[in-house]
Amino acid sequence: MLSSPGHPSIVITRDSSIPKAFLPRKRMGGFDYLLKIAIGIGLILILRWVWKMVNWVWFQPRKLENQLKKQGLKGNSYRFMYGDLKETFRMRNEARKNPIPFTHHFFSRVFPFLHQCLNKYGEGFYTWLGPVPVIHITDPELTREVFTKMNEFRKPKLNPLIGLLAPGLVSHEGEKWMKHRKLINPAFHMEKLKLMLPAFGTSVKEMMNKWEKIVLDSSEVDVWPYLTSLSADAISRAAFGSSFEEGRRIFELLKEQTELTLRLFQSVYIPGWRYVPTPTNKRMKEMNSEIQKLLKGIIDKRKKAMEAGEPAKDDLLGILMDSSMKELQRFGSPKQQLGMSYQDMIDECKLFYFAGQETTSVLLVWTMILLSKYQDWQTRAREEILATFGDNQPNFDGLQHLKIVTMILHEVLRLYPPVVSVNRKVYDHEMKLGNLSVPPGVLVGLSILNTHHDPKIWGDDATEFKPERFSGGIAKATKGNISFFPFGWGPRICIGQNFAIVEAKMALSMILQRFSFKLSPSYTHAPTTIVTLKPQHGAHIILTRLQGSE
Repeated sequence: MLSSPGHPSIVITRDSSIPKAFLPRKRMGGFDYLLKIAIGIGLILILRWVWKMVNWVWFQPRKLENQLKKQGLKGNSYRFMYGDLKETFRMRNEARKNPIPFTHHFFSRVFPFLHQCLNKYGEGFYTWLGPVPVIHITDPELTREVFTKMNEFRKPKLNPLIGLLAPGLVSHEGEKWMKHRKLINPAFHMEKLKLMLPAFGTSVKEMMNKWEKIVLDSSEVDVWPYLTSLSADAISRAAFGSSFEEGRRIFELLKEQTELTLRLFQSVYIPGWRYVPTPTNKRMKEMNSEIQKLLKGIIDKRKKAMEAGEPAKDDLLGILMDSSMKELQRFGSPKQQLGMSYQDMIDECKLFYFAGQETTSVLLVWTMILLSKYQDWQTRAREEILATFGDNQPNFDGLQHLKIVTMILHEVLRLYPPVVSVNRKVYDHEMKLGNLSVPPGVLVGLSILNTHHDPKIWGDDATEFKPERFSGGIAKATKGNISFFPFGWGPRICIGQNFAIVEAKMALSMILQRFSFKLSPSYTHAPTTIVTLKPQHGAHIILTRLQGSE
């Protein structure tokens, strides 16, 4: 109420008829103002994230599905978030319950869902890896195009936790891939592999000594765990100058990581989920941290020795460190630009351990299984080996001239490739692939197994074991087509393929010098994939010591 002498009182009330602009305002504090701004920004970010998620799991897949259908491609209709994942793994788990007769026609056991789609839709179909469509191709020319255009068809980035299993060169792109490939290449030159042969021989001898303790004359042995340990020991000696016993903990952790990775493949990765402290996420990170610590110890020990003036060793790590150091000295550039960072070195070492062990062990186990079944080829291989080396330990030059053994290994790799499929992804812009236009966000699936078994490419005997098809070499067997690629193809072909082949030749030669073998009645044929193609129930073989073998 306002008043003055001689004037009537004026009463001001909060009547709705008085405009708010004329009323006194309560002043907003600075904290309240900033809080409102923060809440507003937070809501905008949340809404943006929600939109991206909805677009990712619904609108984008439906858009891509329409684009693929317009081009005549067929496939199942998209199912929210999971796509075909649930059905894929349900059928896979069902298939794993039942072994099969001894046949090399096992695509339907390893890929039952893809086999069903192939029968239903024919060639040129797509499936759903969660909300991401995958176009499946087997045409050799299209396969060549995908492998050749490595910057356009790139390796997919899926669950980051899966990438912990096999980091390094295999996961890099662009300039980083080129730099690492250049630095690692010297370690896999034939002359360097020649220096690693004694390490391979030592590992094989130790394995066969164990066999001879349990095989007095003839006994059944599950050779699979022995071959796994053999390849692990060989990669430890050849890569780091240590034995399997010293690297045992690393291999135990890698085995557990492989099993957890398989579980992660069965679920859709939601961006950011790796930061949620679930038991699986925590265990994956714990194992990765322990592996990195162990590898760091190996590298530190080697680095101190080199700094003290010791020459670089001729194992993979020594060659890698020497190559990286020379690159730095040559250009005089900062460490992060040329050469390899410390973390890069650890990642490449982990990849050596994982890929080197997996590839060779599965190649050897399937070779022994097939030679157990096809005794005539086992005899021919042994005769060639004895004619070349006698009872002496195989040498590098002799291994390079083993024609029959090479034919056998190639046919094993054709029928039982270690890696049964690879995917590539289009990221930035639409890509032409033959008559197809592949939109960004779409995967291209290359089934190595299906291509290797395709009767249109290999003939009516495509699923028969016939090493003679490689008697004239790979180029003649494939007629120049990209129809045999157990180690990939093109610029990104597996850098360790020669390493795996030389090790396998060495091991097989030494085994055949001292043992003959045949399938045990208890052997169960059940190829399955756990990252690589493995015998689900082991490899039960009857080993017989040869007369005159030490």
